Amino acid sequence: MPYTVQASEVEWTATRGHGPGGQHVNKVSSAVHLRFDIRRSSLPEAVKQRLLERADQRLTADGVIVIKSRESRSQDDNWAEAMRRLQEIVDEAAHEPVPRKATKPTYGSRQRRLQSKAIRSRVKALRGGAMD
Repeated sequence: MPYTVQASEVEWTATRGHGPGGQHVNKVSSAVHLRFDIRRSSLPEAVKQRLLERADQRLTADGVIVIKSRESRSQDDNWAEAMRRLQEIVDEAAHEPVPRKATKPTYGSRQRRLQSKAIRSRVKALRGGAMD
């Protein structure tokens, strides 16, 4: 089930981006830094836990996701892009992984494995010829 990130749960600041902008690049704050505190969000506990367990460089030790967007010259476009990326991360965490069921190798796969090992063994045994 998809969970929508509420804009009210997101903190964002505008900064000067070093991307495209021409003459106005040093005057206009069009880059966006978005901060989303996972622990204070309204997401279900299971989703929060999966988000906090992610190995992601955008996740701080305090449990805050920081997303930077500066692709566009428009602050609105950068904000929308950062929100889209955050929603993507939340959607991935909302998908509960299916636990793996342990299975035994089939009889045929064991036979093929042993056959290939025997062939490799024979090839290597033939390599060691008599050195006079």
